[in-house]
Amino acid sequence: MRTHYCGELTAQNIGETVTLFGWVDRRRDHGGVVFIDLRDRAGIVQIVSDPERTPESYPQADKLRNEYVAKITGRVSGREGGAVNPRLATGEVEIYADSIELLNSVTKQLPFQVSSADAEENVREDLRLKYRYLDLRRERMAQNLRTRHAVVKTIRRFLEDQEGFMEVETPILNKSTPEGARDFIVPSRVNLGEWFALPQSPQLFKQLLMVSGCDRYYQIARCFRDEDLRADRQPEFTQLDMEMSFMSEAEILDLNEALICQVFKAVKGIDLPRPFPRLTYKDSMERYGCDRPDTRYGLELVNVSDLLADCDFKVFSGTIKGGGIVKILPIPGGNDVISNVRIKPGGDIFREAAEAGAKGLAYIRVREGGELDTIGAIKTGLTDEMKAEILRRTQAQPGTLLLFGAADEGTVNKSLDRVRQFVAKEMKLYSEDQLNFLWVTEFPMFEWNEDEKRLEALHHPFTAPNPEDIDDLKTARAIAYDMVLNGTELGGGSLRIYQREVQEKVFAAIGLSDAEAQEKFGFLLNAFEYGTPPHGGIAFGLDRLVMLITGEASIRDTIAFPKTQQARCLLTDAPANVDDKQLAELEVRSTYVPKAAEDEA
Repeated sequence: MRTHYCGELTAQNIGETVTLFGWVDRRRDHGGVVFIDLRDRAGIVQIVSDPERTPESYPQADKLRNEYVAKITGRVSGREGGAVNPRLATGEVEIYADSIELLNSVTKQLPFQVSSADAEENVREDLRLKYRYLDLRRERMAQNLRTRHAVVKTIRRFLEDQEGFMEVETPILNKSTPEGARDFIVPSRVNLGEWFALPQSPQLFKQLLMVSGCDRYYQIARCFRDEDLRADRQPEFTQLDMEMSFMSEAEILDLNEALICQVFKAVKGIDLPRPFPRLTYKDSMERYGCDRPDTRYGLELVNVSDLLADCDFKVFSGTIKGGGIVKILPIPGGNDVISNVRIKPGGDIFREAAEAGAKGLAYIRVREGGELDTIGAIKTGLTDEMKAEILRRTQAQPGTLLLFGAADEGTVNKSLDRVRQFVAKEMKLYSEDQLNFLWVTEFPMFEWNEDEKRLEALHHPFTAPNPEDIDDLKTARAIAYDMVLNGTELGGGSLRIYQREVQEKVFAAIGLSDAEAQEKFGFLLNAFEYGTPPHGGIAFGLDRLVMLITGEASIRDTIAFPKTQQARCLLTDAPANVDDKQLAELEVRSTYVPKAAEDEA
């Protein structure tokens, strides 16, 4: 039987006889003495086999190669000559192998090196995903899984042992409902012609749990969204889902701050300062151009629409009179690192703005003495009073570059936000180790869907409106909140609607008729008539949280078996075709014709 894990052994174990199981991380032959680094999930320990001191194990040690699986029994000793290996947690000790049993060998060439000593980080991702079981043996990925486990364990202990939450599992096979991303749908064999949907979140069930008196619910929930993918998205993902009755917005924010602080303390040993700063959605959009700002650096936007509405530079005044805005992104020290070529068409700064929808960027440089260096029509289009006020509002010092965005509000915010992030990274305006948490609050209830010509809920249609705005829901603020870390949304939530008449008003605002609301959400509306408590909740993206804690660039490196950006599993080659018999049982058939077949036809 195994007595210890490899990474657990220390100088306190010297003299003990131990039995270990694991993989050969490395094998070295030094003048007839064989050294083996044995690896398991806890770490690596050095095994020694010597034809004189351990003659029984030596023939087997000579046969071992990288990634062979072995059982080793031996005595723990101090390192020969006290030569401690500081790179290993077990670096004070080594084990002289009395016996070695080969449990399994490697019969194919490894697609990439697994050993922590030889592994290269530039292995192609598609190769790593195809052989994920090998990738997960590597120290980097094994550590990511350990960190993920530690995060979940800390969450469970905090919520259950300290705060009285109860974990409840909610259904995976659900009813498809509107709003949000596309559903993954599942045909029903016993109810032919009808369909289930996989949950995008447990939202409605957790609200019903509050109606049932559960009071404090949480779940490490699997969620599914059939949407376009990127580095921090997956078709299936995990979220920490929470719902609480009889708690105010302030109490919910305070509890979740304490939760995140405990996670970072337990997993990273970091004490986070509290309370986290608060910023309204309106202020966030005005100052940063986005609702999840990175506050590790300044570069705040300055709105000068009122100042330039009547200026002679028609690009500015015409935009403002047409309903648009003009904002400035001041970049201290920008004159030294950003040339005119980079701002003009073909330049990288221009390209960042253009990819966000902007047609271009006007700019002014602040020279020594504080004078504004302008060119072209903008030079004569601004009065001296306007230039002085621009300097005052932006607090620009000599050396500052002023970039102007002029367009509709959405385009200006999106483009300057993108340029802001690009410039901050290039100029190294922040430390990668810095952690800036932030709550963004008071989101709008709705946003305009231009394609469908209707309002849609900014978060979801179960978010409670601010009581002060209840008479005009179309412009109402929501009692909603997002937690942001370094420009990335960690989680979001809201107080919920718990009165039927308010919920019906919100459904009407997004264009649902009474009949449609009853058909799709009748079970929820009916529940609201049986004594529903005030309640609210939040959900954190667990994959994203672990990504930020581990410093990874993609959530794929925090998930054991992720999908690619094309929503494929390279390990199992899913999705795949199914037998016609399975489809026939469901009364379902595919109308898809591969493009090659279409071309031939």
